[in-house]
Amino acid sequence: MRILFVTSRYYPHVGGVEYVVKSVAERLVRRGYNVSVLCGESGLDTSKEEWVNGVRVVRWPVLAPGGAYHIPRMRSRLKKMLLDSAKDYDVIHFHSVHGVLAMYSLRVLRNSRVRKVLTPYYHGTGHTLLRRVLWRGWRTYIRGLLRFADVVHTVSRLEAQLVKRDFKVDAIPIENGVDEWILNIQWSPSGYVMYSGRIEKYKNIHRLANIVKILNEDYGLDLKLRVYGSGPYIKSLSRRLEKIGIEYSVNPPQPFEKYIESLSKASLFGLLSEKESYPQSVNEANAIGVPTVVVEPWGVNFSDRSRTLITRLDESDAYLAQKIATFLDEVKNQPKSSVPSWGKIAEAYVKRLYIS
Repeated sequence: MRILFVTSRYYPHVGGVEYVVKSVAERLVRRGYNVSVLCGESGLDTSKEEWVNGVRVVRWPVLAPGGAYHIPRMRSRLKKMLLDSAKDYDVIHFHSVHGVLAMYSLRVLRNSRVRKVLTPYYHGTGHTLLRRVLWRGWRTYIRGLLRFADVVHTVSRLEAQLVKRDFKVDAIPIENGVDEWILNIQWSPSGYVMYSGRIEKYKNIHRLANIVKILNEDYGLDLKLRVYGSGPYIKSLSRRLEKIGIEYSVNPPQPFEKYIESLSKASLFGLLSEKESYPQSVNEANAIGVPTVVVEPWGVNFSDRSRTLITRLDESDAYLAQKIATFLDEVKNQPKSSVPSWGKIAEAYVKRLYIS
């Protein structure tokens, strides 16, 4: 089977979609499939081809204002390349309705006979006022394109519900996996609560800090807060953490192995974000067995996981702290969750998405 992934960016760029595509593509190569990736690259004047761990990667010049959108340049050349190469593939898998490159490619190939799979990574809205306004028109455009996909795949049950609600399309949910070696790591709590990911106001890291303070003062715990990530809210967050008055550190993104090591030693992983699709950080925490607190509505994606507390953002910090204190006492006797490896997920892609 010959498979082409179309995505906004690819390794060595770091991000949730980039990680998913790389993880699946490399597992498919190990199983003998011929896999290529078409991705955007903002620093190029012409296309560039290379090989990364057995995956053929074609990097196409794009405009990416603010590191987003990934609008393809040289569109006439791209169109010709897509139409000429479509016959060389059995499956073309388009990733993310948030990027122009993948959606433009789907539009070009809308009448092609190649099997077309689309993974939207759809949250239902944008994360800023500008992006919410832009989504009004973009949603209509995406609705028209979805009818040309043979299969729509989502990374969670909640995302499938959103796709059905907003686009009237049924989707096949296949959740994300984890690297195989992570399944062998044991949880070794070392007295800190951890957050990792984008540092944005809507992630509610400051509320997690408030909860840590309450756990220490009212429940006799001795916890620090460790934050890993980058984003536009980092300076404001640091000021708020200083005022809260707990011991904390705000660290840049770490190499993956070092990040997993830090995660395995967290006494609690907290993600109180208002909007998420399927956070890989929670998946990895579950695989290691780190107690994890998440919030509705997106937290229902993990409702069948042990050592996972699902709560609501409309609850007070004091009440959340009380629930977490009880939760941390209870999880000591619970087994860790069963989380699939990326190898298993790659097999599911082939059986459920690629074979008609």
